[in-house]
Amino acid sequence: MSSIDVIVPCYRYGQFLEECVTSVLAQPGPSIRVLVIDDASPDNTKEIATELARRDSRVTLLSHSSNRGHITTYNEGIEWASAKYLLLLSADDYLLPGALQRATRLMDAHPNVGFLFGAAIMLESETERTRTVLSLPVKKDRVLTGAQFIKRSAGKNIVFTPTAIVRTEFQKRVGGYRSDLPHCADMELWFRMAAERDVGYISTPQAVYRRHAANMSLPYMTHFLPDLLERRTVLDGFFSHHRHPDTGYLYRRARRSLGCSAVAFASASFEKGDAEACRELMRFALECSPAIIGSVPWFKFTLKRVLGLKASGALRSLLGRKTTGYS
Repeated sequence: MSSIDVIVPCYRYGQFLEECVTSVLAQPGPSIRVLVIDDASPDNTKEIATELARRDSRVTLLSHSSNRGHITTYNEGIEWASAKYLLLLSADDYLLPGALQRATRLMDAHPNVGFLFGAAIMLESETERTRTVLSLPVKKDRVLTGAQFIKRSAGKNIVFTPTAIVRTEFQKRVGGYRSDLPHCADMELWFRMAAERDVGYISTPQAVYRRHAANMSLPYMTHFLPDLLERRTVLDGFFSHHRHPDTGYLYRRARRSLGCSAVAFASASFEKGDAEACRELMRFALECSPAIIGSVPWFKFTLKRVLGLKASGALRSLLGRKTTGYS
């Protein structure tokens, strides 16, 4: 039987902790251990985790006397892990039934897969609305070469962390999360792993990723540029150190993808009336990929700026209508 260690870091997420840990303990298949790391959370995390550990011997609580930050906490969990596989699961997310069994079956069958990820369900906490998010546009499980994964990723992080299962020995060999990348350390880690091993993908939703007002990534996505800058740092660092025949093409593709993201964010800033942010983001897009000036996203946004919001919206509506004939 396969074994998996699940690391659950928790800071200010006490209200979600029981649902998260219960979703792990209910999983069929592999042998499971859970480590809850209370990073000196000011809420009732410690009390809830203590009760969970009392009820189930598979749960262990590690409680910090002072806050050490998420990267240090993640790496501490990796050091603790000793099972065949490991999963880092934020306390505000939770697993869907059968997730660990599906993952370990694929990885057991494909020894060269270093890590695996899958589809997820996005849950908006404020509205309770959900939507399925497919990281890859495929309807069946598959194994990607590392180069295929990097090509698919381009300038984005396509891995939902609560779906990412890693071989523990491989994780310990390649190292943990980088403290100088507080927002994109996971993206950098997936690229680093893909440079050495194949990557698995599960098409069935594996976990629920919760979006709420306390998400750690929210400040980066509210102002856009910090997210883009850190992603660029990841790409520049990775492609300067990992060389293979397609490096040049993959790097250009990733930079262009990042530029397209910047144009999309510029469009959002334009709609909010933030002209300064719009200019900064367009400048960033051109720095990433000068060729983006001939792309469809650039053309659409330029048209929006020229026509204005109302006129461009009317044009989109007109172009989106189905043509009807007369009888």
